[in-house]
Amino acid sequence: MPSTALGDFTEEGGSAYTYIPMLTDPDLEQIEIYPIKKPFSFMRALLNKSTNEYMLESIEPQLTERERKLLKMVKDSLDKTLAYEWDKLTAIDKQSYLENSVESFLKSRNLKLDKVTKEKVRYYIIRDFIGYGPIDALMNDTYIEDISCDGIGIPLFVYHGKYESLKTSVSFPDEDGLNSFVISLSQRCGKQISVSNPILDGTSPEGHRIQATYSKEITTRGSTFTIRRFKEKPFTPVELVRYNTASEEMVAYMWLAVEHGESAIIAGGTASGKTATLNAISLFIPPTAKIVTMEDTREINLPHENWIPGATRSGVGERGIDGKTAGEIDMFDLVRAALRQRPNYIIVGEVRGKETYIMFQAMATGHTTYSTMHADSVKGMVNRLENPPINCPRILLTALRNVIIQTHARVGMDMVRRIKQLIEIVGFEPETNELITNTVYEWDQGKDRFIFKGHSFLFDKIMEMKNLTHEGMMDEFNRRVDIIRYMVTKNIEDHIEIWNLIKTYYKEPLETAAMVRGELMKMGILNQQGELMQEA
Repeated sequence: MPSTALGDFTEEGGSAYTYIPMLTDPDLEQIEIYPIKKPFSFMRALLNKSTNEYMLESIEPQLTERERKLLKMVKDSLDKTLAYEWDKLTAIDKQSYLENSVESFLKSRNLKLDKVTKEKVRYYIIRDFIGYGPIDALMNDTYIEDISCDGIGIPLFVYHGKYESLKTSVSFPDEDGLNSFVISLSQRCGKQISVSNPILDGTSPEGHRIQATYSKEITTRGSTFTIRRFKEKPFTPVELVRYNTASEEMVAYMWLAVEHGESAIIAGGTASGKTATLNAISLFIPPTAKIVTMEDTREINLPHENWIPGATRSGVGERGIDGKTAGEIDMFDLVRAALRQRPNYIIVGEVRGKETYIMFQAMATGHTTYSTMHADSVKGMVNRLENPPINCPRILLTALRNVIIQTHARVGMDMVRRIKQLIEIVGFEPETNELITNTVYEWDQGKDRFIFKGHSFLFDKIMEMKNLTHEGMMDEFNRRVDIIRYMVTKNIEDHIEIWNLIKTYYKEPLETAAMVRGELMKMGILNQQGELMQEA
């Protein structure tokens, strides 16, 4: 394919090390190019005008035949000489070790390379020995949430934050290469995958969730893998509003609920953003509170210091009478252990088994608890909780205060994530055996907007607790709405910066609210009476 060398750093996003292939197919239109690891790797989003489908092209430095042979020689040498304690080295130490090894190799053979060739060889050595090899650029693309390989010679698919589900230019053309890659994924997770044990379910050291199958034992098109990328920067309340998953008022309501210890379950379907919302509202947990989290795979990321993150562990050998293998630590064990750690807040990544009963007992004894589960309504949630394998009695569900129903729905031509309903559980009707609920906010899909349904029992509770009038309660609520609005308007993305502002509000609420309101007035968001300006 014809190529064009872009200069050191051009507007198109190329570099002296990387050639951007020219588009020769008239049906393909370039949408954008953005860098992954400057100046070496880039992503190019393309639109196929004939099928109206987007695709993602991974662009890395192109090697000449001489450079490919040199790279193979260096790799073969490193495979034989890697230090015995390689696995114990940190990523920084590994990179330094590799760079020194490459220099030593070149000197020993009296090979003098130009700067561009040397940097390209260095890039591929680090990519393949420390990074994720052929998919390293995809793994470092912050827009990508999931990476999926369905077999030999099949293009990898990703879920992209801007373009949703996309086919990529990356594939594994031969069986041995794909099998070797899947084995390397299992080694990263500290587990084994083989013909006798062909299914892998693990977590990489970086926190990525990895599921894989080996060879053609159970997947007939060859080895497969699905990687759910762990976000270094967690989802925040600002992103909830910016992506219109929730309104500023809904986020302010959730802030009050979290601060006042109202337990909640976030329910929704697959890929509806449940864990993202859970992580976002967890930022509102008061800074001095003790938090214990437990997950199958690491997804929750909090800035709090007094936080104990827990994760389940698989065991070895055959399952015993209790259904567990030797050394296995499941969610039930973690929830039971959490109660002995005297936490103020318990966060369970997802409930789906016998640990749920203990979690609801913890709620009933005063521990604020948050979790996610697969359900599309309060009725669906109750049915799942009451029936096997959870078997939680309905009367115990009254310890729960809020249910957030989240959905992955279509608005116009776009697939979006929205909080469909924000519901309070306010009591139990013994005659009908039904939970009494109150919907506080609801999403109107036709107009894509959120509607306040008129009453909140949380507000009543806070008014009684703090001896506030209705006006005083609304002042408190509106101060928080202003802070959320300020963070969204200023486009504050860093979760630590958001966390610092929340901490400041907890320490000096009136002063912080006054400062924020003054800034919003300067920006023309609020008028002199502190009211929202009408949009032009």
